[in-house]
Amino acid sequence: MYLLLCMLALTDIGMSNCVVPKTLCIFSLHFKGITVDGCLSQMFFIHAVTIMQSAVLLTMAFDHYVAICDPLRYATILTNTRIAKLGLVGLLRAVLLVLPLPLLLRRMPFCTNRVILHTYCEHFAVVKISCGDTTVNWMYSLVIAFVIIRLDLTLIFLSYGLIIRAVLRISSKKAYQKTFNTCTAHICVMLLYYIPNLFSTLTHRFGQGIAAHVHILLTSLYLLVPPMLNPIIYGVRTKELHDKVGKYTCRM
Repeated sequence: MYLLLCMLALTDIGMSNCVVPKTLCIFSLHFKGITVDGCLSQMFFIHAVTIMQSAVLLTMAFDHYVAICDPLRYATILTNTRIAKLGLVGLLRAVLLVLPLPLLLRRMPFCTNRVILHTYCEHFAVVKISCGDTTVNWMYSLVIAFVIIRLDLTLIFLSYGLIIRAVLRISSKKAYQKTFNTCTAHICVMLLYYIPNLFSTLTHRFGQGIAAHVHILLTSLYLLVPPMLNPIIYGVRTKELHDKVGKYTCRM
């Protein structure tokens, strides 16, 4: 569990570091310029970390399934080595899937007006300022978004379906409460991740009627709010983390 929380924390830190420094430069120092290579690099890391976070949430769903449905074999199934391998697979998947995005854009001609209507280099926003044929870019990015989200969500729903079936076979009220306490934090984090992700993807492609400032605000919050709330959610729901934070807070 703590290795998975560590992975989730690393993705949150990575996401914040990809977005916040440049955003602060824009609003505080009014430094709005960025090189093409810098923009493509930021785009790569943002989308790679996003896909990696989806893989971590899927792994956490599998962790909950094993903990609830097969607790006696938990220590033998989810060893530290296996969790590390799952994390490595998620990282490789993210890198291999996202790498074509900046490579395809690097070969595209850009228009004279190179103004991105965002506080960061989001793929769809960069594609919109290209003067070439962007059909391949649109299709590939949409396929990645929906395939990854649909695949991961399907497996997560399958895990929770098996968990619900196992819990319904138990008549103990204590078992219901324990299962609820185990899964609540994960469900909250998933809602914070997947719902804004789907909304951002759909509005980029089909939300031409949405005002630009509303779109910019919502997509910025999508990348900044989950990394801020995830530690709070798990800090409140995980007793050990709650006790440690309370202990160090009292010392201060």
